[in-house]
Amino acid sequence: MLDPAYVQSVVAAALAEDIGSGDVTAGLVPEGTHVTAQVISREPGVLCGTDFVDAVFQALDNSLEVVWHKRDGDVLVDNDLLFTVAGCARHILTGERTALNFLQLLSGTATRCQRYAKQVADTSVKLLDTRKTIPGLRLAQKYAVRCGGCYNHRIGLYDAFLIKENHIEACGTIAAAVAEARRQAPGKPVEVEVESLEELTQAIAADADRIMLDNFSVSMMREAVQLNLGRAELEASGNVTDDNLRSIAATGVDYISIGALTKGVEPLDLSMRLQR
Repeated sequence: MLDPAYVQSVVAAALAEDIGSGDVTAGLVPEGTHVTAQVISREPGVLCGTDFVDAVFQALDNSLEVVWHKRDGDVLVDNDLLFTVAGCARHILTGERTALNFLQLLSGTATRCQRYAKQVADTSVKLLDTRKTIPGLRLAQKYAVRCGGCYNHRIGLYDAFLIKENHIEACGTIAAAVAEARRQAPGKPVEVEVESLEELTQAIAADADRIMLDNFSVSMMREAVQLNLGRAELEASGNVTDDNLRSIAATGVDYISIGALTKGVEPLDLSMRLQR
């Protein structure tokens, strides 16, 4: 679940960015005008971001009444009624774009994740996100990933080791890098990125918890699974597409990480309709 304090801080920054010194257009509406607005879906997808919508309208006017007809993770069809908001017209109009920005982006992320997850639903592989997220919205997007049926990789640089090519070069060897990680933070997950079967053998020997197969061909992945013999978790990464996803899953790797889950997401098409 999302931390309410995180949601409120992100929403506060978004509102400050949008409103600035004041919403001059909403000021055209006579003070005291009350309305009800409905938000509907314009296309199929997966809903995500309800907490952000609530926080937007709560921040602007805690007397606004938001009623949800769908919840995060629900599958949407065309013209589904998502929620209504009733109260001061000025405040609803001021919050409309910020609320929809959050809801459209996160629903778009969840929708894309569901599309990928469906393709491998009959396999044991787990699809992972990456750190390729919109700055400031990482936790929100990673939450959306879960709503769409995929899984989270590490959250940031602090919760797990991911030893890549430059780390290995700086430390000297894979074994030295893994040993130093174990010394500095015993118990913290250690993953090593490898670019060849030779490096894979070194990472296995160094007792890495997980090994990332970077841009391996499908045939190399199969060989890697046979060499590994279940000693470390294996994660395929790099150039994963709709065309090759199932063939990668069939190699026997445990995880597939996909930057596209959170990168370049197309927002879900939603619309607000207002009635006096």
